[in-house]
Amino acid sequence: MTTLLDQSTVRRLGPGRPRLRPKRLVGDKGYSSGWIRQQLRQRGIRITIPRKSNQRRCGPFDREQYRQRNRIERLINRFKQCRRIATRYEKGGEYYRAMWLIAATLLYLNFANTP
Repeated sequence: MTTLLDQSTVRRLGPGRPRLRPKRLVGDKGYSSGWIRQQLRQRGIRITIPRKSNQRRCGPFDREQYRQRNRIERLINRFKQCRRIATRYEKGGEYYRAMWLIAATLLYLNFANTP
């Protein structure tokens, strides 16, 4: 997890270098461990992760932010209906990315043509 946090970047909307840290991380209960929360706090990243029922501490939790995560999950599940993406037939990174772009275009065209 720390390697992922060290290597990640977030694109800026305008010109300039990408930011090295996201403003907020939203995850499910699987990422609710203490050391993950500590790593995120040290990096100044806000946390929206629900606590497990067996954890003692409880702190603020932004339910609306967490509900936005559901939209992303549903979108990824729509993409995974494309068999080539779900099973990763293309082993090369460029070809796999191209399949994601094709799937996103098809998904967009399907939504654009529905009344």
